[in-house]
Amino acid sequence: MAMTITEKILAAHAGKKDVRPGELVDCSLDMVMANDITAPISIKEFEKVGATELFDGERVTFVLSHFVPTKDIRSAEQCGIVRQFARKHRMKYFFDEGRGGIEHILLPQEGLALPGDIVLGADSHSCTYGGLGCFSTGVGSTDLAAALITGRTWFKVPESMKFNFYGAARPWVTAKDMILHVIGLIGVDGATYRAMEFTGEAVRALSVDARLTLCNMAIEAGGKSGVVAPDETTLEYIKPRAKRAWKFYESDKDATYHSVHDIDMATLDLQVACPYSPDNVKPLDDVAGVDVDQVFIGSCTNARLEDLRIAASIMRGKKVAPYVRCIVIPATHEVFSQAMKEGLMQVFSDAGCAISEATCGPCLGGHNGVLGPEEVCVSTSNRNFPGRMGHPKAKVYLASPAVAAATAVVGRLARPEDVVGA
Repeated sequence: MAMTITEKILAAHAGKKDVRPGELVDCSLDMVMANDITAPISIKEFEKVGATELFDGERVTFVLSHFVPTKDIRSAEQCGIVRQFARKHRMKYFFDEGRGGIEHILLPQEGLALPGDIVLGADSHSCTYGGLGCFSTGVGSTDLAAALITGRTWFKVPESMKFNFYGAARPWVTAKDMILHVIGLIGVDGATYRAMEFTGEAVRALSVDARLTLCNMAIEAGGKSGVVAPDETTLEYIKPRAKRAWKFYESDKDATYHSVHDIDMATLDLQVACPYSPDNVKPLDDVAGVDVDQVFIGSCTNARLEDLRIAASIMRGKKVAPYVRCIVIPATHEVFSQAMKEGLMQVFSDAGCAISEATCGPCLGGHNGVLGPEEVCVSTSNRNFPGRMGHPKAKVYLASPAVAAATAVVGRLARPEDVVGA
């Protein structure tokens, strides 16, 4: 029976020869993850049922990412619960501030999410890891508690949707523009409980970092997961990082899909998601010129080294516009360190940006840049619902690092060409 990459991974982990969409399967898990918001609830449930041991100490990771360095007493208490549990269970893969960062960029970086895996994360953007060719999805904290104990969970096999990107990308168009276009095309519920499979020559030309960005926002279309089939680019990325064995899967040519969408990169220009929804997507030129108060370059969507390089290439030798603030937050401590070595942080500092240690920051309205009423922000993050980054009356536009950097310099929504020329 022909299967998609998602169906093959689920079948293998369920010990079955094949599976079909809609079928319920019980699967083994390769990695289980929680953060400082979700882990305390999982820990409470773990201990409530009398569990005393993790199913496998090398297949569980906790990452403090949302409110670190801790911003108040409540966040300190949350992080304290996680730290105590990690110490008690001598967790091998516990990442605290200064040594970790944002989990969805950290796990691939550390070789903890790998091709062919099933990764379960207590965070909706756990779909990110599918960029490596695995099945990865988010769950609630109580479901994660059960996974911590058993190393297994159940799934309904999702239908798959194929998004085929062909042709060569236009200047400055990146994976962020590709996924924003898709979300604008199908809506925030267009892929509900479906696996979003990204393929085509334009996807194969992307770096692993960019593929992770594609899959990161699958959840913004309602997707159960996002996935890119692994290839030589994937292999080059994982070989020096992998902590265990991996396996490459790919979809059969005659696999069945819910739908197939073909997208010509030659026609795709820079995209912006306007307030107040990730599917309110318009070509940048339709909204260019909107005045902004803040620019945020960071989050699990676009805070990788590749993203910082793009932003720095535009801001080098420039200044952030008067009355505009620009916040730059690298994804992980390793990204921060490498950006320092390459002089990227100096570029941002010279431009007048505020720079933070690796953390989620203002993405979820946490800290380090929360918005006030009526403020306008251009952000490289993934959500712009009312109140997502602060006050419900603040307005957030989602864009790529290239657009964000240009906007910071110009002071209003702008194209990179407005700063560096054609």
